[in-house]
Amino acid sequence: MNKLVRRLLYCTSILLLASVLLVPQGTFAQPTNHVVSSADLQRDVISASAARQQNIQEVENFLSRPGARQALESAHINYQQVKDAVPQLGNQELAHLAKISQNAQSRFAAGSLSDRDLLFILIGVAVIILIVVAA
Repeated sequence: MNKLVRRLLYCTSILLLASVLLVPQGTFAQPTNHVVSSADLQRDVISASAARQQNIQEVENFLSRPGARQALESAHINYQQVKDAVPQLGNQELAHLAKISQNAQSRFAAGSLSDRDLLFILIGVAVIILIVVAA
């Protein structure tokens, strides 16, 4: 009988040890809080998407100024190609060009830039867009 009890204890301890080792880690642990919640991530994604869309709109508005198409064509730059390339820019390039576009338009509105200066900036922005997308 003593041998049977020892055998039963041995098998029980083996089963207990196997069940502890085979159960995935953290099954019985308390749920941990993530460093960043999914709501925060979703809010950041929406914010980044909105900022990107605003930057695209800013650059496209600058490229569609009166006389812009003629200026680009006179510099042998395809307006449609430039316009199609804007959404392909990376976030940093797009933000930088949006800032340049906004600055140029506000300086033009304030009278510190002439039409000619604005067109040179426009051609420069178009060339940058084409170079970045082609790279």
